[in-house]
Amino acid sequence: MTVIERREVALVDLLDRLLAGGVVITGDLTLRIADVDLVRIDLNALISSVNANVPAPWGGSE
Repeated sequence: MTVIERREVALVDLLDRLLAGGVVITGDLTLRIADVDLVRIDLNALISSVNANVPAPWGGSE
């Protein structure tokens, strides 16, 4: 095993790293019956932590 293969990352640490830099989630979901589209959902989300450099969009910096 190499050093990279043996390295374990806790889920909390991984989530912290992702939120520090921001994560973009995008996807499409279509519910179709007999080739008829019944429901279509498009998801575009940006998930990031809030800090002094990136303030909360709703204000309230107390």
